[in-house]
Amino acid sequence: MRRMISFNCEGSQLQASLDEGNSSSGFLIVSGGNEIRAGAHAGQAQMAAHFAGLGVSVFRYDRRGIGESEGENAGFDGSAADIAAAVTAFRSKAPHVNRVIAFGNCDAATALAYFHADAGINGLILANPWAIAAAEAPEQQTESATIASAAAIRARYLARLKNPRSILDLLTGKINLTKLLRGISRAAKKEQPTKIGEQLLSALASTTVPTKILIAKRDTTAMVFSALWASKVGASARCNTNIEYHEIDSASHSFADETAKSWLLALVSGSLEIARD
Repeated sequence: MRRMISFNCEGSQLQASLDEGNSSSGFLIVSGGNEIRAGAHAGQAQMAAHFAGLGVSVFRYDRRGIGESEGENAGFDGSAADIAAAVTAFRSKAPHVNRVIAFGNCDAATALAYFHADAGINGLILANPWAIAAAEAPEQQTESATIASAAAIRARYLARLKNPRSILDLLTGKINLTKLLRGISRAAKKEQPTKIGEQLLSALASTTVPTKILIAKRDTTAMVFSALWASKVGASARCNTNIEYHEIDSASHSFADETAKSWLLALVSGSLEIARD
């Protein structure tokens, strides 16, 4: 059964959906960007129905200033109170839940990394975390957006070099050499981590809850995070034994294709301790 409920967050009424189950593990889905709680192409609503069908209570909400919720939209980095209020409401409306696992994609993943400890969240599933400069607002990006990042450019060139067709295109003049050289020049730049990236790595290094990081390898947002994760400044986060890092060869930011969707659901099931067939 799906119930529509409301809860208070610092004087604003927020709207939420609760898909009810009987498991002691509850699943909190936090929307990224300025998406409403249904998610892109209703993907989060479908995910909620899937896990509720397996007996898990699933809670989704519109943060302040988004969708049906009151208040001012403070962005992902101003959503600490929203996340904490959502967890409190979830536990109140589903009192049998004693363990809350939270999922977020893009900047929602980053927000959960920042704020989960104070919200009383027991486990994290962070998909394609946002680690790009604040000027590149995640709500303005799309799955096909090109992010001007040396890390993303390097990853794209490496993928092309692995493709024999690219070598043929170069030899036959189908690749613009001027653009190629410009791209190589940008790819060679040494980038410093953004403030968001530094804060994200610090939060991951200090988390004490079981955490899965899920990466769509050919997604541009994920490429930036993957480069940060693999860098020297990511060493402390990589050494945190509470974190599992998983990758899939997909370009879908929201894991929309069937292979990526099945992969995502299987990893979430593991965190929710749902036995696989």
